[in-house]
Amino acid sequence: MSLNKVMLIGNVGQEPTVRYLDSGVCVASVRLATTDRGYTMRDGTQVPERAEWHSLIFWDKLAETVEKYVHKGDKLYVEGKIQTRSFVDKQGMTRQVIEIMVNNMEMLTPKSAATPTPQGGVGSYQQQAAPQPAVNVSDNDEDVPF
Repeated sequence: MSLNKVMLIGNVGQEPTVRYLDSGVCVASVRLATTDRGYTMRDGTQVPERAEWHSLIFWDKLAETVEKYVHKGDKLYVEGKIQTRSFVDKQGMTRQVIEIMVNNMEMLTPKSAATPTPQGGVGSYQQQAAPQPAVNVSDNDEDVPF
């Protein structure tokens, strides 16, 4: 038995990058920073704060939600799985990328700090394999459930 599950809480580092495939499927990528707080050891040694950057990938309706409502500085909770892929860069070097394929997201930025949305700014979204997604996001913002 094996398990590949990641849970992160962090801050969006830049505006999401969104593209649509030829098939019309939306894909969004987000850079998320998680931070380990600095501290002082018993002997007085200072351990500085340390940020770790994560590459998040969102698909389909979840990516469309990211496109509409996620912005630089927002705090997110995400669940997903780790995926690695390799590619050859412009110099011919093989590079490896570690990405989090997100299947659940909660927006944690308080309503007062979030970009205004029709009924607030905090919500929970899931990417599901079932025919009925947890969130039905349409072009009509009044249908967004938060």
